[in-house]
Amino acid sequence: DRYASSDLFFLKNGEFVDRFEDDVVRYTGAKYAIATVNGTAALHIALKLVGVENNTEVITQSLTFVATCNAIRYCGAKPILIDVDRDTLGLCPVKLKFFLEENCELRDDGFCWNKLSNSKILVCLPMHTFGFPLYIDELVDLCNEYNIPVVEDAAESLGSYYKGKHTGVFGLVGVFSFNGNKIATAGGGGCIVTNDESIAIKAKHLSTQAKMPHKWEYKHDEVGYNYRMPNLNAALACAQLEKLDLYVENKRELSDLYYEFLKENKLLEQIRETKNARANYWLNAVVLEDKTERDNLLTFTNENGVMTRPIWGLLNKLEMFKGCPKGDLSNAEWLEERVVNVTSSVRLN
Repeated sequence: DRYASSDLFFLKNGEFVDRFEDDVVRYTGAKYAIATVNGTAALHIALKLVGVENNTEVITQSLTFVATCNAIRYCGAKPILIDVDRDTLGLCPVKLKFFLEENCELRDDGFCWNKLSNSKILVCLPMHTFGFPLYIDELVDLCNEYNIPVVEDAAESLGSYYKGKHTGVFGLVGVFSFNGNKIATAGGGGCIVTNDESIAIKAKHLSTQAKMPHKWEYKHDEVGYNYRMPNLNAALACAQLEKLDLYVENKRELSDLYYEFLKENKLLEQIRETKNARANYWLNAVVLEDKTERDNLLTFTNENGVMTRPIWGLLNKLEMFKGCPKGDLSNAEWLEERVVNVTSSVRLN
């Protein structure tokens, strides 16, 4: 097994890349971290690590950034779009349980199969939306019953915890983003985390053009990817991680200011962390009465120089994902018409 070597770090991409990976390990509590050029590349590799391939299926949520589903399609697989919870904005364990009980079965080969499409379901890919931890322990327990590995899209939740444990480390693999708009940035960057050594070795191998270890020869044993983070980006990320706790506290203080203001003036409802969760509040989100009120707020704020944005449109409405299997999406549809992200910057002084 070419991935069984204990020499995980035979390929060196630079001093700061190594330091960055060590810093992510210390911060998240994961055993291994593998730096990538961006979060979407990390998602792509993460799915390949757990065997996602052509004509298979991946469970994910309909209300998420498009990169989540794009990474699934990069592997030739099809997303199954499941509803979210209104309070966490993340994949709903109750809705997923209903879908699995109604439409899926464990077969003698050990895989969960979608009876409607007769396809293997190889992964569940939930997202911790805007940094709010979803009910990830319930979701992992449910997926274990159906032998479905969980890959956490924790791109937005660096610095977020659920029941005292950092997001991204509940499943078999987790993914973070260090894009320019994230709570800690590398300018562009991502990271895969896992507690499984063989998966970590394979992640580094695939993300470095599948180059075999040798002092001078260029030998590659499969199709690989140029997905490793450059050393220059890693240097910026290391500096950012030194201040991550400060950034998280800053975000949380800002959220509290919004909460007190909205409560005092009896204005909008705000998305808040749930019990047992400690969110990084990467993006603050408010909930309007309906789509008309949502659009009124978006128009007024943007015309007056305050940038606000609606939550993403549901992915099942995009042309490339219209034919994907899906469950009841009533919560996601409700949120789509009402949620607005308000300004959420970190003070630099």
